[in-house]
Amino acid sequence: MAEEQKMSEIERKARLSLEERGVTLQDIAELVFFLQKKYHPNLKMEECLHNVDRVLTKREIQNAILTGIQLDILAEKGLLEEPLLSTIKADEGLYGVDEILAFSIVNVYGSIGFTNYGYIDKLKPGILERLNDKSTGECHTFLDDIVGAIAASASSRLAHRAEHTN
Repeated sequence: MAEEQKMSEIERKARLSLEERGVTLQDIAELVFFLQKKYHPNLKMEECLHNVDRVLTKREIQNAILTGIQLDILAEKGLLEEPLLSTIKADEGLYGVDEILAFSIVNVYGSIGFTNYGYIDKLKPGILERLNDKSTGECHTFLDDIVGAIAASASSRLAHRAEHTN
């Protein structure tokens, strides 16, 4: 409870926005586990969750979450002008702005974050597979990249911390 009281309004809203879009911290932690299990044989899910939680305390990341989710919601509701609306709804490969927003997240945690992000974005494991399913009628053009970037950042954070303790 004390942790929750320390949380800023923007952090609370960013976390709530993820949940409202069907993404839990556990979902993201599972991606972290996927990325790091090969390198940390004794890795526990609690460590993954802790690192996801710490990543979400950064203002730059909160801003990216809120911005991307709002753009997805506006596209879902048809409230963007064409041709941007169709581009975002289709998640066109050459659009790239969704990846730029993800890069703003991984940039906080260094080059390992970039390689982790590229890897996970290509494979789309776990929650990323669901977020990329166009048949649901939901638009997650930005959210899938944001979630992948948060997982990549938490993985990078975990890797850096593990390196210091070895």
